[in-house]
Amino acid sequence: MLKAGSRLAGKVAIVTGGGSGYGEGIARRFASEGAKVLIADINEEGGKRVASAHPDSLSFHKTNVSSASDWSTLFKTAESRYGKIHCLVNNAGTSYKNKPTSEVSASDYDRCFDVNVKGVYFGSQEFLKRAVDHGEGGVMLNIASVGATRPRPGLVWYNASKGAVWNATKGLAAEYGPHGIRVNSVCPLLGGTGLFEAFSGMPDTPENRKKFVSNVPLGRLCEAEDVANACLFLASDEAKFITGINLEVDGGRAV
Repeated sequence: MLKAGSRLAGKVAIVTGGGSGYGEGIARRFASEGAKVLIADINEEGGKRVASAHPDSLSFHKTNVSSASDWSTLFKTAESRYGKIHCLVNNAGTSYKNKPTSEVSASDYDRCFDVNVKGVYFGSQEFLKRAVDHGEGGVMLNIASVGATRPRPGLVWYNASKGAVWNATKGLAAEYGPHGIRVNSVCPLLGGTGLFEAFSGMPDTPENRKKFVSNVPLGRLCEAEDVANACLFLASDEAKFITGINLEVDGGRAV
């Protein structure tokens, strides 16, 4: 990981799904660069574990991102603890096990769109109106997926939900750019976070990992650090003239 610094000094961020995986990496990375971070996660055990590592910079609030009332409470909690919110990272997401699309249930579909799309909708409603009102800009980051731009069989509706995030990112960037608000997304490749079988549709064996990675030019799976560093750049002033992009963090898989 890059040496800790002050690239987000004085900033306040909310990171959804920050109790594990990519969200944990983002929360920790932001804190290492000076931000105060409120971790929002439905997994109370994971969220508290991550927050306890750096209690001066990280805290936790249990949140179901598919609930509008939970979002309202989340923002009020963040403001009471830290003040004005400068950055929202919509990282929380879910999927179903890779399978023929004809076997995808309505509950599989609903869960994907409730968390992956409606969660971003509710988050944007809370964050953007505040950013417009305080008149100092802000940054919203959405974690989409390489599947948004290169969908493959077996996860059609998951990829469609991430495609909606990909498209909304561009629309929001165009609409809110005049207010100095930047909206970007990061599109990661599958990571080695215990979800290999669910996403790839293959048992998690060394042979199957090797087969999957053979199609990745840089020769490995995505890691939390890869996503966290991309988000850090996009949240920082180094990216102050970048908005409306969907940054593929995929080792070249989508080429």
